[in-house]
Parts: sequence; structure tokens; C-alpha cells
Amino acid sequence: MSDILINTPAGILAVLAGVTSVFFFLEKRTGWKLFHYFPPLIFIYLVPVLLSNIGLIPSKSPVYDFMGDSILPMFLTIMLLEVDILATVRIMGRGVFVMLMGTVGVMVGAPVALLLVKQGLGPEAWKAFGALAGSWIGGTGNMVAVAAGVQLDESSLEFGYAVIADNAVYLIWLPIMLASKNFADLFNKFTRMPKSRVEQMKKAADEMITEKGTVEMRHILYLVFIGFAATALSSWLAGHFKPFPPVFTYNTYRILLVTLFGIVLSFTKVSKIPGSHAIAMALVYLFVARMGAKADLSSLDSSVLWFLLGAYIWIFIHGGFLVGAARLFKVDVHTAAISSAANIGGAASAPIVAAYHHPVLVPVSILMALLGYAVGTPAAIITAWLCKQVM
Repeated sequence: MSDILINTPAGILAVLAGVTSVFFFLEKRTGWKLFHYFPPLIFIYLVPVLLSNIGLIPSKSPVYDFMGDSILPMFLTIMLLEVDILATVRIMGRGVFVMLMGTVGVMVGAPVALLLVKQGLGPEAWKAFGALAGSWIGGTGNMVAVAAGVQLDESSLEFGYAVIADNAVYLIWLPIMLASKNFADLFNKFTRMPKSRVEQMKKAADEMITEKGTVEMRHILYLVFIGFAATALSSWLAGHFKPFPPVFTYNTYRILLVTLFGIVLSFTKVSKIPGSHAIAMALVYLFVARMGAKADLSSLDSSVLWFLLGAYIWIFIHGGFLVGAARLFKVDVHTAAISSAANIGGAASAPIVAAYHHPVLVPVSILMALLGYAVGTPAAIITAWLCKQVM
């Protein structure tokens, strides 16, 4: 530790928070097109990787352990408070089923892709596929939650591959979802969509109220209490469940219980507390920086190429499920694109796709992404188990 330049808990957190802040500042202040193709997330992960591997900050520290044990389940609880399942179903109607079929596509695609590329990957690859499924069903918060649940070491190359693949696929998939607008008439004819559907959906979206009011100091205290209380209760209850390694362990049960409590609370008045999404996402990105700091590049090898190949096979399986669901439920291309973006890109990408297709659908896209948060963790843990079966 004496060779590390910054090794105190406060210093480490300052570095991680500084890295996290600077890229969002640059994105907001400069408007660089670079961030359209390489979102801040990838820099927030890779810069701490560099800093820890050159010795500026440590790759192991008690502060990392505290964040994993307490901050992760806390922000997961808070993140889920904004999920509004009833409003999403009311506005999107059959579009919700299209999104859920896209989720099934992610779950099925993972073991199929892993089966095809496993010869080039290590024995822990199933955990990384499970973590990536968390991101592709819900978002970054689900990714880190699933990694903790299946005990994927954040310092491992496999986790780094999952982050790299997440962003590499994003570079290809997001333009496809945006460009799909140009084929709206052809797609809608293929799916036999009723002409009145888009107008009905836009009318319902116009009636949606999303404003919660101004964030006050007491709101932050409420959220911190709720997050840590759910964490403590989940940790206690998880110790009473019988483990079934390697997938269903104490950590898995704890993360699933936190998810359950967050969803249950989203149906109560607690969901009306302002600021929950902003606080949760700030902690998510800080946690991603922490994961980057723990990564070790000393054993980097060609297996990253096999992982990327598997990810691209996987995403097109998801796309096949999505198109099939769109035809089955007779929905428009806008709904299908937003459904996929809500899965693959989460709350960061779904509004971008919605704004390009139909700006009035932006609030709906956020609702769908939040629904992905709700199902992302348990669905991805099941996906990890499926991937384990093909290893």
C-alpha cells in the first residue's frame, strides 16, 4: 500500500467522484459528439482502471467493501421507487408485452451465444454473461447488482469484458433503433398494426403526470433511511435462506429481496418522494467507477474478442424476439424500438430513441426503462443460471 499515491478512504472516494463528475460535466458543457458514440459510462469505468493499474489509487480497499456491502443494495432500493408498473401498462398496452418478449430474447440469447463462443472464454464467463444480461434487461444498476449476486469479482477480466461489450454493442444497436423510424410504414404493414394505435398511445402519454415537486433536505433523509432500512432487512432475511451454489447464494438472496422491497414500495406513497432517481443514478455511476478501480489488466488476453462475438450474436437473437413479438401483438415500429432501447440501453437510451421517433413518447420510454429496472435483476440471475448450465 505504501507505493499507492492515494490510499485513504476519503481520497479514494474523492478520485472516484471526481472521475464520475468530470465526464458528465464535459458531456453537458461541451456537447461533443464523442459522447453520442462513447457515453460517459465507459470513461467512468476505464479511467479508474487506468488509475489503479498505474498505482494512483489501490485496487483493494476497505472502502470498496463498504460500498459493495451497503451502498449497492441501498441505491438499488431507491432506484426502484420510481417504477410505475400500472402506468406503463396503461399507456403502452401491448407494447409492454413486446418489451418483455425482448427481455426473454436476452435471457434465451445469452446461453445460446455462450454455447457458441465458450471455447474461447474462461470458467467464470457465465457470471459475466449474467451481469451483462442485467444491463441489457434493466440498466447499469442491475448489472452491478447481478455481479454482486453471482459473486463476480469486479477485478476480473470477465467483468471488464461485460462493460466493454455493453458499450461496443450500444455503438451498433442504438443507430439501428434510430434508423428503424425510416422503415415505419413497411414495419407497421408487416406487423398489421391498427392505424389508431399510435394516436391512442400519444394521447395517453400526454395525460401522464411525472412532476414530483422540488427536492428538499428532508426528502434526501427519507430516501437514505429507506435505502439502508431495506438493505438491513434484506441482509438479515437472506441469512435464513438455504443457499444453492454457485448461483443462489446469500448475496443472490439479498439482492433479490432488495429488489422485491423496492418494487413493493413503488406501489406506496414512498414512490412520490422527489429526488430518488437522481440520487440512485449518482450512486450507480460512483459504483461503476469503483468497479473499474478494482480491475486488474495484468492478464488481459484475446478472450475479449470471443466475448464480443458472443455479445453480437446475443443482441441479434434479442432483435429476432423483438420483431416476432411486434408482429404477434401488432404494434408499431416506435413501440418496438423504444422497447428494445428500454432493455438494452435503459433510462439513458430509451428517451433518445423516443425523442427521435415521437417526442411525446419520451416520458413513456422512461417508464418502460424503469420497468426494466424492476425485472432486470431477477431475470438476469435466472439468465446467469441458464448460462452456467451450458458451460
